Amino acid sequence: MSVETSAEIESDQEIVDDDSVSLFEGDEGGLEYAQRHALVTLLKQRFISARTHARDWQVLVEHERVLRSRLNDLFLDLQVDRDREVAWKRQATPEAGDRFPTLLYDVSWSREETLVLVHLRDRLRAGQAGGDARVFVDRDDLVDYVASFRPAHATDVAGDEKRARNAVASILKAGLLIATGTDERFEISEAVEPLLPLELLQELLEALQRANATDAPPDDPADLFDEDTESADDPADDPANDRAGSTDDVR
Repeated sequence: MSVETSAEIESDQEIVDDDSVSLFEGDEGGLEYAQRHALVTLLKQRFISARTHARDWQVLVEHERVLRSRLNDLFLDLQVDRDREVAWKRQATPEAGDRFPTLLYDVSWSREETLVLVHLRDRLRAGQAGGDARVFVDRDDLVDYVASFRPAHATDVAGDEKRARNAVASILKAGLLIATGTDERFEISEAVEPLLPLELLQELLEALQRANATDAPPDDPADLFDEDTESADDPADDPANDRAGSTDDVR
């Protein structure tokens, strides 16, 4: 019968400590720090990408299954577009048709914000089709695009412009615009396309055009994005089954 020496016991204890993922007293979590950080970022942010969250994206690529499992435990589904290097979460849908408890709440994009997103997606696609690795847009270009949808009867030009500029600031804060060296020029995030299905954006544009033509109030953007629609680009990977007209945030 062998007896462990004190040196052997200390050596074994060092091995346990080295392999432990405990980060605080009483910690029973099973993830390493980097994995936990990526999980929290996924929960807090509308999306992560290789551009905006390089370290978290790399962790996700290496440990996608375990992060997906942790999100599934919270009734959330992980969506990953490896081509564009973008990942986002959405509420899981039960097979029985009921609703799961949710940590998320929907905040619908405003009319002006949605128009900005429409233009960003169009500009991004046009730039990439022309061979541009990075696509840029000016603030005034976005404001002018929103103004082009102003009904003929609208008279509050200053108020409309202020709302358009606030929409640009909101999209910038959401990470779908990336700041450059000047406040008047932005890079368009590659996350715009996978997060916004084409058919729903087109439907919104048509609704706004009809509303402007008839002087009727435009449809609520949130209503236009309630239906599940498959994108013609990639039905399997496109997040069209999520509410593209809203943003998902943890409560």
